Amino acid sequence: MKWLALICGFFSLLVCSCSNSVGVSAEKKTLVDVSTDTLAGMLRVQTLKSVTVLGTLDSKAKVNERPEMRARFDYDFSIGRHEVTCGEFNSVMENVSGLVLDCDNDSFPATSLTFYDAVLFANERSKSEGFDTAYTYASAVFDSEKHCTALDGFAYRPEVNAYRLPTEAEWILVASSEWNAEHSWTAENSDYKLHRVCGKMDSTVQFCDMMGNAMEWVNDWLGIFRDTTVTNFVGAPDGGALGQRVVKGGSFRNPVTSINLYSRGDVYMVTSSTRADYVGFRLAFGAIPAAVWMGNNGKAASSRIVPLASSATLRSVVGANQVRLAFRNDLTENLAYVDYSSGILSVVEIADTLDVYHPEISPDGKRVAFCTGLEGVSGKSSLYVRDLSAEGLNLVKLEVESAAIPRWRVLDSGDTVIVYVNDAGNNKEESAFKMSSTWQVSFANGKFGKPQKLFDGAYHGGLSGDNSLAVTGTRLLRARISGRDTVWYNGEQACNVSLAKDGSKRTLFLDFGSKTGREYAGENYGTHERLLVVDSIGDLILTLAAPVGYSFDHSEWASNGNFVVATLTNVNGAHTKMVLIDLTEGNVVDLAEGDELWHPNLWIRQEKNNEVNISLDSDSAGIYMNDGDDWGVALMRYNMELLWQYRDSVNVAVVGSSRPLYSLWPSLMSNRFFMVNFAQTPNSIHMSRDFLELYLFPHLKKLKYVVLSLDIDFWNKPDGDKSDNLFKNAYKKYPGYVYDKNHNYWQDGYPEGLLEYTKNYLEVKPYLLHEVDRGAIMNPFCGGWANPPLVEGDSSAYDSEKNLYEKSFESLVDIIQSAQNKDVVVIGILFPQNPDYQNTGAYGRYGLRRSVAEQFVSRLQELEKSYSNFKFIDRNRMGNHGYPSEWFVDDDHLCIEGAKSFTATVDLILNGLE
Repeated sequence: MKWLALICGFFSLLVCSCSNSVGVSAEKKTLVDVSTDTLAGMLRVQTLKSVTVLGTLDSKAKVNERPEMRARFDYDFSIGRHEVTCGEFNSVMENVSGLVLDCDNDSFPATSLTFYDAVLFANERSKSEGFDTAYTYASAVFDSEKHCTALDGFAYRPEVNAYRLPTEAEWILVASSEWNAEHSWTAENSDYKLHRVCGKMDSTVQFCDMMGNAMEWVNDWLGIFRDTTVTNFVGAPDGGALGQRVVKGGSFRNPVTSINLYSRGDVYMVTSSTRADYVGFRLAFGAIPAAVWMGNNGKAASSRIVPLASSATLRSVVGANQVRLAFRNDLTENLAYVDYSSGILSVVEIADTLDVYHPEISPDGKRVAFCTGLEGVSGKSSLYVRDLSAEGLNLVKLEVESAAIPRWRVLDSGDTVIVYVNDAGNNKEESAFKMSSTWQVSFANGKFGKPQKLFDGAYHGGLSGDNSLAVTGTRLLRARISGRDTVWYNGEQACNVSLAKDGSKRTLFLDFGSKTGREYAGENYGTHERLLVVDSIGDLILTLAAPVGYSFDHSEWASNGNFVVATLTNVNGAHTKMVLIDLTEGNVVDLAEGDELWHPNLWIRQEKNNEVNISLDSDSAGIYMNDGDDWGVALMRYNMELLWQYRDSVNVAVVGSSRPLYSLWPSLMSNRFFMVNFAQTPNSIHMSRDFLELYLFPHLKKLKYVVLSLDIDFWNKPDGDKSDNLFKNAYKKYPGYVYDKNHNYWQDGYPEGLLEYTKNYLEVKPYLLHEVDRGAIMNPFCGGWANPPLVEGDSSAYDSEKNLYEKSFESLVDIIQSAQNKDVVVIGILFPQNPDYQNTGAYGRYGLRRSVAEQFVSRLQELEKSYSNFKFIDRNRMGNHGYPSEWFVDDDHLCIEGAKSFTATVDLILNGLE
């Protein structure tokens, strides 16, 4: 049984002992001092200014595992002697979330948990022992099995003395003590599984077991390394475009030789909601003073910007799926943004030498305009437009003497223009104000047109669509109404003036606790402590107080709707938060927190009436993934988009695992073949069967060929509720699949607008990792196969799981028979794998004894004789395939060069069938 290896918790309490001065294999063989902790089950680690090494110089390692980076410790901490056990987890969480793990033994490690499950456990232990919590959040989301899949407003506070997960650096520092020559686990040691359960442990071994048993969640977001030394390193500031996390160590499913200190992930992408039956966690305890993060720009920083509101929260507030927030990070003077469209919270900074003020996102959401001058400060300013992307490409400057405070608008003619002023200084003096002016310039195809002057006076607060109203602030609330200049708000001081973009001609502003505002509010208040709104003739119609302890600044209308964004300043005047205000309900939603966040601008995509079918349920149609889902779910969401987009064109459909996903490129096929690659992961042949039956066969009217991966090494996957077959049970988490099922999967006819709903709900481009070719992943990383190859499954599993393998064979027959009824040919392919599996006894990466694999090959050949519409292609040939290592990503996936060759082979095969 695989759980035989998972009994660390119990034995560690009996066998693991303590001694001081355990050697740690780091750059300089630094020592740490380990002693028994007063906290139950924990050991105290005195780092003694230790330096440990993260990453590797191995050129075949993953990109995010290279190069080596040194982490220095300026603090001590505590860490669990063993992984949190099933009994420990259940005793705490049953009364908190209702989650109870089904364990064979309470002393087994708690596994099959999300990162958030581990976080909630850590918080609960902190509270139970009278400590503050290291993790904060606004609300929690649980799935049907009561696992936590999201924490809205999640933030980790390193300065808090509390239970938490260990950082990657802490984990490596501790694990290094068991990875040295005296205590290395080797494949040659026949009883290494006993080591994994803390058997034969001598007096110098402190920790059970960081090298096998279960992989372990650590605290860090997955980021990059640099060849440098970082003190008190705590990982990346966020998970980037994919929301990836770090897991460390090996598990019972890994051969000992494949486990190393520098590995940071699993076979596929790991996110906070990922869970697997071989991943658990251990606790750490203690504050990390002066914590340092490493962003994807390779720069270490002692502060970060933490996005708080999830995509789901914003959708519920603004009623739109695509939302973007741009702002100035005043510490770095850079433009930064958050794109909520993918469901992943990540702050992207575009770093260059330009000083960025007053960014505004274009009407289509693809670009951002900004200036180098600041509102209220007279002088020259430059105006730029650039792509709203991580690279910030296509930077274009408006070649005028001075331009400030850009505001986009679309004219009745359909032209996109930017309104700006030539000076944004204080507007109190009438004569000085009249010397400035308001301008307009067109922007199309990445270029500015010829600027034209609109009128005198710097009206940078906004211009109405019919040009009848312009407003501005920075001392006085000035308005231009039908060509006549006037001053509103009784001439009292006003700033942060912004004209609504919905045509209502409402003006938003802040004041200094003026008499007019106090009389309207019915109470006294201080500077910027209230938002104020006047109508089209300057009469006050609304006021809203700032949250207690804060005042507003940099308030702006969002691009549409009754929504406002603003920064909140604390009692020290620091701009520590950005918020979204729903003026209809009076609700304030935290968007992000940091040290100095300035000039927020919120873009909300406005649906066009002709884009969607209003008879479809917008709360269900096309919703095939949720915020923060993992790579596999996102790939299926992408497949659904491909299906609805190309349903009338596809004549070759690729289905199966990640092996064909990397290997078959539609654009390289002959013109007669319109191929779409619908392969995905995690996959089982049962899922391929159901995907074909429910969606592809009914909707691909021109379908002639199905190219199917025959992954016999993992044909022991079950077909039940907890299997990799999305359509058995997991589909219930996604309203789109449920909606489709309730409408018989639209087999009576595709409903117009479903494609648009699918595309607009969540963007999947960030998840695809590399360039895509009509569904295929074009992986450029040709790292080659390992030596020895990785075997992740038990080669003898067939003996006890024969029925599972037979069920997979039956599913293949079902696919062939269904295809035969539709006059479709099935091309079943065994994909090439590392030829060195011939030396392991395993057929491939996931096991299967080679003698049994040979029997399956023979049966597949016989199946070809039984069905005229089935063609069997063996491109592995028991390892004798002739594909070179440089054509592979790893042991069983082809990279760019291999994919070109493989696609050409399949093209020849299909041409031969024509």
